[in-house]
Amino acid sequence: MLRGLTTHTCYVPDVPAAVAWYRELLGVEPYFIRPSPEEPAYAEFRIGDHEDELGLIDTRYMPPSRADRGVGRETTYWHVDDVAATRDRILELGGTEVEPLVEREAGFVTAVVADPFGNALGLMHSPHWLGQLDHEGGDGR
Repeated sequence: MLRGLTTHTCYVPDVPAAVAWYRELLGVEPYFIRPSPEEPAYAEFRIGDHEDELGLIDTRYMPPSRADRGVGRETTYWHVDDVAATRDRILELGGTEVEPLVEREAGFVTAVVADPFGNALGLMHSPHWLGQLDHEGGDGR
């Protein structure tokens, strides 16, 4: 089911300012920026011993469903082997959909659900997370 942390994302109103602040705090540069470093809407840092990911997303892209459901501005994503099946199981147990399943570039798949208590659970199939397992000699399936 939930196999491990993939990405913790935060919605921010000013991505360049947030990148500068986190760059100072973490002492590293973001490794992934979209659409461009000059006008970022999303930036991602790899941090810590396992290169966990911290993503900063422009609040312009926050789905209205978050505000409607009272779900916060940050999400921790957990790696799952099958996003759709995990989402469906959480919905069966009384959870609600916050963000639909989205197939992203490079094999990443995401969805966000809320547990019955209003907490966001980010679900992600992450080739990067699986690659870390392979690198550590684990089960990258």
